[in-house]
Amino acid sequence: MNYQGVIFDLDGTLLDTIEDITVALNTVMSQHGFRQFSIEEAKKMVGDGMRELMVRAKPELAGQMELIDALVNEFRQEYAKVWREHSRPYPGIPELLTELNKKGLKLAVLSNKAHPFTEIMVKELLPVPFQAVRGARPEVPLKPDPAAARLILKDLNLTPAEALYVGDTAVDMKTALEAGLTPVGVLWGFREARELLDSGARALLLKPADLLPLVFDEKRS
Repeated sequence: MNYQGVIFDLDGTLLDTIEDITVALNTVMSQHGFRQFSIEEAKKMVGDGMRELMVRAKPELAGQMELIDALVNEFRQEYAKVWREHSRPYPGIPELLTELNKKGLKLAVLSNKAHPFTEIMVKELLPVPFQAVRGARPEVPLKPDPAAARLILKDLNLTPAEALYVGDTAVDMKTALEAGLTPVGVLWGFREARELLDSGARALLLKPADLLPLVFDEKRS
């Protein structure tokens, strides 16, 4: 089978965003007198959308969705102020994307980050055009529900077997499997190898360039 496209997760896969996320989270927490979190703690809390981030930060509020939604709105406001401070592509990502684009691969981003943030960060921080970019939207379920991945495949005019899904969390691996995509895990992101393998990763990447032989060896076969 020839791979014709690659769908990427954003945070922890293409972009190192955890410092700015942690700053925004801790600003909200401190405003309410709640405990703050280290970057390492925050890495284990992100990946399932802003609402779930707030629930993990304050689990005792899990059933009080009005309060959680208020915290989400505060987090959005704080994150909008700081996301440009430290968020950058991981080393090797610009070169990987440039090479994939040059070789004619269709590229897409699928994230549980709110769509407006996803869209502007892809545009401002990554070096190549993407054929499809989807962040969290109210009308589409979050990953690991495969609905958004299937919409991206439709946008790219690809079958599931023609695309890889590259991400750094169990949510990403489960999304790929549910959508019929080949799941590929990265080891420079927010989670560890065991989580990715236990969730169905077919391959693990130590560095971005490791994706190239995985894609192009298949294309030569």
